[in-house]
Amino acid sequence: MDEGLGEIQPQIGKQVVQEHLTTLNEFKSPGPDQLHPRVLKELAEVISEPLAIIFESSWRTGEVPADWRRANVVPIFKKGKKNDPNNYRPVSLTSIPGKILEKIIKEVVCEHLETNAVIANSQHGFTKNKSCQTNLISFFDRVMSWVDTGNAVDVAYLDFSKAFDKVPHDLLANKLVKCGLDKTTVRWICNWLSERTQRVLTNASSSSWKEVTSGVPQGSVLGPVLFNIFINDLDEGLEGTILKFADDTKLGGIANTPEDRSRIQNDLDRLERWAKTNKMKFNRDKCKILHFGRKNGNQRYRMGDAWLDSSVCEKDLGVLVDNKLNMRQQCDAAAKKANGILSCINRGIASRSREVMLPSILPWSDHTWNTVSNFGHHS
Repeated sequence: MDEGLGEIQPQIGKQVVQEHLTTLNEFKSPGPDQLHPRVLKELAEVISEPLAIIFESSWRTGEVPADWRRANVVPIFKKGKKNDPNNYRPVSLTSIPGKILEKIIKEVVCEHLETNAVIANSQHGFTKNKSCQTNLISFFDRVMSWVDTGNAVDVAYLDFSKAFDKVPHDLLANKLVKCGLDKTTVRWICNWLSERTQRVLTNASSSSWKEVTSGVPQGSVLGPVLFNIFINDLDEGLEGTILKFADDTKLGGIANTPEDRSRIQNDLDRLERWAKTNKMKFNRDKCKILHFGRKNGNQRYRMGDAWLDSSVCEKDLGVLVDNKLNMRQQCDAAAKKANGILSCINRGIASRSREVMLPSILPWSDHTWNTVSNFGHHS
């Protein structure tokens, strides 16, 4: 898609800015400028007009204030050993006023992407009307239909190494133009990404400020949308089925014959070439192969020069899937977690009434159970 489909015009005015200010979450953390959302919300009527003027000037000139390009990075523990820095996800706390302008620009960028069907159907992350559930159901409906008709199926679960942090700004800028965004929008986004600085906050300590030369900020409003644009051409030239949730990627196909398995290997080779071209990297130790179907020959596959390990069970967007498509492990894990939550509720809530306890646990469990039920129907 070429540039020049019409200039994007974000709605920047006092009324729009005031609406964003009055709907701020008071419990969110401020950025390095220490402008707290509660204060901004209370002063919405007073500051909406001057903020709108600043926003309009920033958009028109393509200059983003330096304070909006600074971030306090808070490491959030994921899993594994707590003394391993690789087991933490960096979340950027940025300026609240800067985030409001990001939201305004994100709205028109997303409208452009949707109107022109820019983002591939394989992407389910940060995409309208799609979610983890649609990703899982779409992919496994296809896998199960293959297995139910007697086919062997191989699925590669792929893991990018620090994908959000490694996005090269120059390549992203080219992809922004390629997807049809106008010069004003591309200029503003490029300035927003340039000369960013960050420091790490842990408890009461903070590091010195460091320049950020690549990546899209995790925790920002625009970051996920920009990442979707960057990774959008990952699908090009693939013969198998691929689905993504942001950077979580899985590739699968029928593996009955040597020719079928060769096609899967060719797709893995294409993905490896894409990663090198786009200055990204797969974490090969975390890339796994699941073999489905009774007649599966358990073919070995490689990424580059590294052979990928086979697995009997993988966690797919929070759902445990084994090579027999049996959801027992997921149900056991869900029940264990639900019991843990129920135990916390028992200790933390004075009332034992049904009206109090059920709403506390059902919002967590309903989506997971619906997804499991969809898979279990085929098992």
